[in-house]
Amino acid sequence: MTERTQVALSKFDASVAKAGVQPGLLLRKRLPGFLWFLVALLIAITFAFPIYFMVSSSFKAETEVLATPVHWYPYEFQGLLNYQRAFEVVPLARFFFNSAFMATVDVIVTVFFSALAGYGFAKFRFRGRRLLFAFIMSMIAVPFQILVVPLFIQVHSFGWVDSYAGLIIPGIMNAFGIFMMRQFAYGIPDELLDAARIDGAGEFLIFRRIVFPLLAPASASLAVIIFLFSWNNFLWPLIVTRSQDLATIPVGMTVFTQPHSDQPRWAVAMAVSTLATLPVALLFVFFQRYFVQGLVMSGLKG
Repeated sequence: MTERTQVALSKFDASVAKAGVQPGLLLRKRLPGFLWFLVALLIAITFAFPIYFMVSSSFKAETEVLATPVHWYPYEFQGLLNYQRAFEVVPLARFFFNSAFMATVDVIVTVFFSALAGYGFAKFRFRGRRLLFAFIMSMIAVPFQILVVPLFIQVHSFGWVDSYAGLIIPGIMNAFGIFMMRQFAYGIPDELLDAARIDGAGEFLIFRRIVFPLLAPASASLAVIIFLFSWNNFLWPLIVTRSQDLATIPVGMTVFTQPHSDQPRWAVAMAVSTLATLPVALLFVFFQRYFVQGLVMSGLKG
């Protein structure tokens, strides 16, 4: 041990003694925090590994993706070749447009009408309000797979199969969105709304000018959730679409992984998966504060 190290340790011991804390006690106080850090780090690595494997596999040769033992990094770096192949095999740009269009319409319509319904349930008293809200909440407990058959029959009767209407309209309302907006709307002061009514403002004007801007954090949070659900939705687009012109990214990705039509192209599928993940990742990075705030605050009132 060098002289400089001994001086530093003596100064540390002196500062600890001056603070009235024994070194062993200080270590015991810091140990739980360090252990929690290790646990959080392990969980983060566990969740991040599939993303790392997906991105790294998009630069691998086809034989490397399912190689045994696992190739932790590309032995034969392919550059952007797999990404180029993805655009050559299928109309990938069209798939992205369909997913983006469906997700954007779902977000706009769902956020607006969820805010409108949540405000109504939170601030207005009418006959059957609790029963109606309980019915809407019960829909959260019903798996979507149970509703697929009757929903498809209804869409088919309207002539919406293989159309944007059939792809988008069944998903533009969300029970969770109504619940979240209702919880946030409870926090809006009634005095503010009464003052607007005294000034002669109508109910829809109050909602548009006062209520909806105050629900901006909840709207941003709900927008992220709805966009994520709509962008990753696989089952309903698979059922209601017939042509590649209306296929979304999750449905179009099956072209590269179906063994009955061609040899699965796992490296190309990983490249498409990486591209499909980027919009959601960027959206979450920019709106994560609203996302976390919305999930935390949605259960505090009501």
